[in-house]
Amino acid sequence: MTRQSLHPFPLRVHISSLFVLLVLAVGLLIGWLGYSFSRDQLETQAVALTERIARETLTELRLATAPAEAAASLLRHAPLVQAASHDERMRALPVLVEALAGSGLLSSIYVGYADGDFFFVRRLQGSADEAALFDAPPASRYLVQSIDHDAGGSRGRFVHLDAGLAVLRSDERPDYPAAYDPRERAWFRAALGATGRVVTSPYVFFSNRQVGTTIAVQAASGGGVIGADILLASLDASLARQKVTPGTELVLIDAEGGVVAYDRMGRLVRSVDDPLQVVKLNRLMELGVPVLQQLAGYLPVADAGGSLVLQAADRQWRVSIEPLTLSGANPLFLVVAIPEDELFADALRLRDQAVWMTLMVILVAVPITWSMARGIARPLQTLATEAEAIRRFDFSSPLQVNSMVSEVNALAVTMDGMKRSIRRFLDISLAVAGERRFEDLLPRLLGETISAADATGGVLYLYEDEQLVPAAALSADGQALPGTPRSLSADDEHDLPARALHEGRPLAQSCDAATFARLGLSEAVGANEARHAIAVPLLNRQAQPVGAMLLLRREPSDAARLSFIAALSGSTAVSLENKSLIQAQKVLFEAFIQLIAAAIDAKSPYTGGHCARVPELTKMLARAACDTQDGPYRDFRLDDDAWEAVHVASWLHDCGKVTTPEYVVDKATKLETLYNRIHEVRMRFEVLKRDAEIACLEAEAAGTPRVQARARLAQAWAELDADFAFVARCNEGGEFMAQQDLERLRAIAARTWLRTLDDRLGLSRDELERMDTRAPAVLPVREPLLADRPEHCIPRGENDRIRPDHPLGFRMEVPTLLYNRGELYNLSVARGTLSAEERYKINEHIVQTLVMLSALPFPRHLREVPEIAGGHHEKMDGTGYPRRLTQAQMSPLARMMAIADIFEALTAVDRPYKPGKTLSEAIAIMVRMRDEGHVDPDLFALFLNSGVYLRYAQRFMRPEQIDQVDVAACLQTRTV
Repeated sequence: MTRQSLHPFPLRVHISSLFVLLVLAVGLLIGWLGYSFSRDQLETQAVALTERIARETLTELRLATAPAEAAASLLRHAPLVQAASHDERMRALPVLVEALAGSGLLSSIYVGYADGDFFFVRRLQGSADEAALFDAPPASRYLVQSIDHDAGGSRGRFVHLDAGLAVLRSDERPDYPAAYDPRERAWFRAALGATGRVVTSPYVFFSNRQVGTTIAVQAASGGGVIGADILLASLDASLARQKVTPGTELVLIDAEGGVVAYDRMGRLVRSVDDPLQVVKLNRLMELGVPVLQQLAGYLPVADAGGSLVLQAADRQWRVSIEPLTLSGANPLFLVVAIPEDELFADALRLRDQAVWMTLMVILVAVPITWSMARGIARPLQTLATEAEAIRRFDFSSPLQVNSMVSEVNALAVTMDGMKRSIRRFLDISLAVAGERRFEDLLPRLLGETISAADATGGVLYLYEDEQLVPAAALSADGQALPGTPRSLSADDEHDLPARALHEGRPLAQSCDAATFARLGLSEAVGANEARHAIAVPLLNRQAQPVGAMLLLRREPSDAARLSFIAALSGSTAVSLENKSLIQAQKVLFEAFIQLIAAAIDAKSPYTGGHCARVPELTKMLARAACDTQDGPYRDFRLDDDAWEAVHVASWLHDCGKVTTPEYVVDKATKLETLYNRIHEVRMRFEVLKRDAEIACLEAEAAGTPRVQARARLAQAWAELDADFAFVARCNEGGEFMAQQDLERLRAIAARTWLRTLDDRLGLSRDELERMDTRAPAVLPVREPLLADRPEHCIPRGENDRIRPDHPLGFRMEVPTLLYNRGELYNLSVARGTLSAEERYKINEHIVQTLVMLSALPFPRHLREVPEIAGGHHEKMDGTGYPRRLTQAQMSPLARMMAIADIFEALTAVDRPYKPGKTLSEAIAIMVRMRDEGHVDPDLFALFLNSGVYLRYAQRFMRPEQIDQVDVAACLQTRTV
């Protein structure tokens, strides 16, 4: 664990906390198990109770509908269904009243006839609401609603009867037939379309606005339908009685979510703007109960019912849906929603009691545990303080611990020994790690080991070619041992170091004079009076030998010292191997970068040595900057890492040239590609000369005097020779090309010669693709003597372009074409031999240098290598390439390399296009470049004042190039 999680709390706190946590965990586990068991039991009881409520509700429904079903079934055969007048139907009234008396939920029985007649008998309860609704006399117990149709029209009447069926009042209702037609009612149509009885879905009755269902059956004689209305008001009371908890919601709904029964009848129906039906059943969403409103989103419910958990009104609810199915009727669904806090109230109470009991036990036990823990923790706290001191590398205070626990005392003794060993190891490790040079590491390793082993001297051997070769020999005071230790054969086990190497462990031995003489240590032993020796093998991680150490002592060594030296030797061997590997990698890397530089120089015979000379000149200028005591660079200093970065960057500054074609770098004439195309031009002139000769012979044959014909031939040849000589001179290149020379070149190019052979034969695929841009000529064809043809234009591919958003920030004008090998185009180059495309290709080497070096995973101290190497073509005024950096954007080392690269290029004698400049000429050119803002003026002044230019010239330039330079005059800045 981390210090932050444990250190702030003493051991007594941890012991007490552990006890508390254990007691708390046991108490919580018991409480949780009790809670879980009770919860499971309550859940099971809730499910069983829901099923029981569903069964009882279904039984009530069936009990309510059974009398009505029986009455409807009997009446379908009664004479009533055949009665044609009101009086005949009134004679059947006793039978209907007796059927109503058979069930308290059966509210009315009626018959609807095929001609629209209707005979309806309702039982009245004598309530004030009924009296007001039907305008019934106080003694009225039955109400007959009748509609008759005859030739005279329709007649509607309401007849009020007392308990003895005596007529109390008969009211004419002329608007009743128009308001009510039994044939339009759902129960009538459903019964006519069914073979047996039908049970309608619950709805609000037209006559009394109460919720119920209708059982209807078609009369046996056909045409008429007998119906019986059943009130479902008793279900509301039944649901209210069967609540599981006070907050339980019980509701009976149909498949569409309409509420059939609810324990709060006031919410069961709602008013609507419908002249035929002033009230309707509410839906779940309209009851105003949050959990039922949320449940409405899960409807329509499945026939199989189900259960789910809902979150509503900041409470968790368990909702069960049970289907209730009556024969011949659409299914109903009983919804039971129970709040979990009420359902699991007993389980929660049991859980809380367990928690309180656990807390009481903890409060009693903590003081006792705390007192016991303090006695154990105090000595350990002392050891912890000592461990913290060791962690801070504080080894100054002695360790004193007296504990009643024997293991704690043993730990104190062990920690004291560990403290001393760690201090010794740290001293050695810090000393070794601080040594960066391999040649200085060996005596440092030996000296530290001699000190750690209390030896009087020692010899460090390296394992090379099956030999143990002495690499360092020191006495305890750090001075070289007198005498010369001998190299030992690693196979000779008579010598102590070789035997230790074979056995792979330190060996201690008393040595006589003969043994020391065989090792070549007689003189050393005589100087320090050593009589004992410890041989220590040095093995790497793969247990392979890297060397051995021989330590000289006056006293014999015990097992503990040998064990310590064995552990120390492992660290020494690893350090030796690591430094050796690092040194080997540096040597390999150095050889590799010089290999690349040599390959670049060898690639072109004209630039050999450039990559080797630029590093020397760059470092000469950097040393001058470090040595100067005044001027802008008086504070400039480079450490070893920076010198290594300069070295690597200067050797790799032109590594991108590996991508530049040799025929571009070595282009000595304007028409040169892989070869000098002046030979093709010469052959065309030869053809023209042969044509002139043929014309001369033909003229003689035609009768032209021979002297005259030969004179014209001589003149034609002279003109062709002169023209070719001019073209050849143009091909050589130079510093300037006059306008009249360009015009003469175009005139020569306009001359034609006759080609009779197909110029598409023997070509490569790429050449043929470029020639497809023009149609084949019909042979023979006359062509210009010097041509710029479409196939001479080689397009630039996408990979040869520089994106504006390049991550390295390149900003170079890129020619449209990759190469333009047009003859007239190349011969017209005004300065030098390179076309714009070829000059860009050569300049592009610095782009490739930056790309290649930026892709290398340089270590931290070499991460500036790409910047140093990649800036030697930049100019201080921001007009250089490839990134157009200004002086402020370049490091001093990059600016130094720019001067070195320019000076080496000016004075080099291996360029194909120019001779090497003399010292004064090169300095004069650089003075002009300084004045034009191309090089750092301060560094250029340092370059001159320090004499770097002269020292470089004496080492690398030819004697005839070295002349006098007026440094004072060169240091005067001129305005351009």
